Amino acid sequence: SNIVARKAVQLLGEGVRDGAAARAAHDYLFTFRGGKVSATLNILSVDTRTRTIVISRNNESPVLVHTAADGFYQLDEESKAVGVHRNTKPVITEIPIEVGTIVVAFTDGLRHAGTLSGKGCNYDPYVALQGMVMAGQCDAATICDRLLEGAMVMDDGRPRDDISVIAISVQESREGDEVRRQSGRLTLS
Repeated sequence: SNIVARKAVQLLGEGVRDGAAARAAHDYLFTFRGGKVSATLNILSVDTRTRTIVISRNNESPVLVHTAADGFYQLDEESKAVGVHRNTKPVITEIPIEVGTIVVAFTDGLRHAGTLSGKGCNYDPYVALQGMVMAGQCDAATICDRLLEGAMVMDDGRPRDDISVIAISVQESREGDEVRRQSGRLTLS
């Protein structure tokens, strides 16, 4: 995962488009590990020129979307992880940037939470996201935190698999505030 992420970030930083960066990251891992190691890769980009959110998926887990016009839906077209199969390409979707749009991508550890803890069911991030939006919890940090908390509960505080979640939430701008904001948090132990 680190090899793929580093390669994708390097290429994106150099101005390579999302789909090309995902294919190059796949080719790099495929060559480096001889097609024996897979990794999932989601790239979410906000393209201010085309006024779209670009979603590139090399992941069996769906991407969750909520828009004011279409409500809730999942991007769940078949997609393969990078590194194993020749000529693997990302599934790319573009959606308009509109106030109220939420996009959530995650690794399979989130949706498989609870399977090994004896609870007899998987965590359902789609249902959890619907509940949050209905309750007015629409900012990206809150969505990520709540999804991770739900998965941790399902796994009794000991996740069986790595879990990563990223969210984009398009909010109304404040009067006179045209600042673009991005946040992230990383715990080092």
